[in-house]
Amino acid sequence: MSLMHRVGWRRGVVVLAVAALLTAAAIQVLSDEPEIALLIGEPYELMRQRSSAVIGPAIPGQVSFNIPKTDARLLFLDPEYGFVTPLATFFTIIYNKEKIISVRMSPQIEPLLLDDTFKVILDLQEQWRKAGWVPIRVKDFPSFADTPQWRAQLRDVNKGGTAYWRAGDKYQLMLVVSRFRDKKRPIEERYLIALGIHRSRGVQ
Repeated sequence: MSLMHRVGWRRGVVVLAVAALLTAAAIQVLSDEPEIALLIGEPYELMRQRSSAVIGPAIPGQVSFNIPKTDARLLFLDPEYGFVTPLATFFTIIYNKEKIISVRMSPQIEPLLLDDTFKVILDLQEQWRKAGWVPIRVKDFPSFADTPQWRAQLRDVNKGGTAYWRAGDKYQLMLVVSRFRDKKRPIEERYLIALGIHRSRGVQ
């Protein structure tokens, strides 16, 4: 091996090592946040045992819901369609006879400014695209984009926006953004994001 090849090889090893360390650091930061790690359709108790966020047990034989005891992010564990949300204060896991049937959450811990709102929703949409989710009903409900038209629509308190996505024949979700009057910041434009995930119709 020539001197140039040895130098290039060593540099490549260093670059890979640094990348690995940065990735490990990022994973560690995420893992330090309370999370609810789940699959829709799985036994509720499996979710409780796996998750780092504390959540109460299911009521046997009932249709009900529970809320994590602290702010938590959602780690959606499907091996093909998985994604991760930011920390959420509003977060409900709905179950039927001790099996998870849907999730309702707002992936934020406070009402957000419009720029921050776009950061969250565009990141989620990008995760879904990469994982194979497909936007549906786009004629009436196009996916969100950071454009002047979308910004004007979201600023209109009577409009807001909604988008629908589907993961094969397994799951569907609804993403909603609306303007919110924050009593703590009455002169600021603040926004709420709502996310709902459930099994596709016909999937048991």
